Amino acid sequence: MRPPEWTPMRRDMVLAALVLVLDVGTVLNTDPGSRPLFPVGWALLALSAAALVLRQRYPIPVLVLSSVCALLYYPLGFPDSPMALSFILTLYVIARDCWRPVSICAALVLAIAFPLAPVVVHQLAGQASEAPQTHTAVAIGVILLLTIAAGEMGRDRRERVVAAEQRAAEAEATREQEAWQRATAERLRIARELHDVVAHQISLINVQAGAALHTRDEGGAFAALEAIRAASKEALREVRAVLGVLRQVDSEDQVRPAPSLSRLSELVAHSEASGLPVRLTGDSEVPALPAPVDSTAYRIVQEALTNAVRHAQASTVRVDLRHTGTDMIIEVENDGTTRADPMPVRPGNGLLGMTERVAAVGGELQACPTTGGGFRVRARLPVALPEDGTG
Repeated sequence: MRPPEWTPMRRDMVLAALVLVLDVGTVLNTDPGSRPLFPVGWALLALSAAALVLRQRYPIPVLVLSSVCALLYYPLGFPDSPMALSFILTLYVIARDCWRPVSICAALVLAIAFPLAPVVVHQLAGQASEAPQTHTAVAIGVILLLTIAAGEMGRDRRERVVAAEQRAAEAEATREQEAWQRATAERLRIARELHDVVAHQISLINVQAGAALHTRDEGGAFAALEAIRAASKEALREVRAVLGVLRQVDSEDQVRPAPSLSRLSELVAHSEASGLPVRLTGDSEVPALPAPVDSTAYRIVQEALTNAVRHAQASTVRVDLRHTGTDMIIEVENDGTTRADPMPVRPGNGLLGMTERVAAVGGELQACPTTGGGFRVRARLPVALPEDGTG
């Protein structure tokens, strides 16, 4: 059977019972004095202890009730008892949970009321009374001060616990947000990789297929088919490599050189196989670049060549690579005169994909028609990556 849950109400009920037992046990083992407990004394003891059940929910009314009971009990000459525990425990709750001036004012009122209570009660009863004793006021004041200090310690501990829980919740939310952002960035990266691979190779296949259909030369048709076979094989290999990363499968097919300017000659050979001559200018040798920059540079050239094959009737393409020490400058320009494909670039493809890649490594991209009717793509890629490690 499941044990009962210890709610604040249950704990206060147990506390009230313990205080009542302590009060009763004390008065039964104390000299009864001149005033019998029954019925007023017992009523004050029971009422003071029973009020503790509600001290968490209604601390101020409980403090008033328990204080009044104590202010009546002690001056009336009943046997000594620890019934003061009731208002002390309630004052602790007020100091811990309520506005600070409330507990301070309550302590001041009690510190003044307890020394004066015997005088007032005796005068109302027509009895001679002694002057308020200083040591009583000091003792009450010390007890109340310690009670408030304990309540402040409880307040501070609870605030620290709440702050720690909030930080933990914020950290958990931040981790989830970061995980979502990483997943989104990875999806975008994979989408760009697939687009670059498929768009480039399929564009070459499309051009070669068109050439094979319109040529009357048997040798030219076989050459176009051979180019189609090579391009489709390359496309399948690169797509398989990208999908292999998703599957986390270790196989020989995944051991494939990463996109890099060191493979630029392959890219040029594929474009020339489709009938589009490529002229390389600028630096004959490009120094080693950070992997994200190197991959981005390769993909920019690949996408620019793909667009030249698909969308422009170009007779040649110029690829210019220059390393300035701090930046890698890439410029791809074709001399096309018309746009063969009237379909606009859709979001996530083409130039938008290049823009995202360049922005990921902190660079800049410019893509615009030239005065001669061609099209130019110019990218500046910083050799040093951003501090956040993007790219």
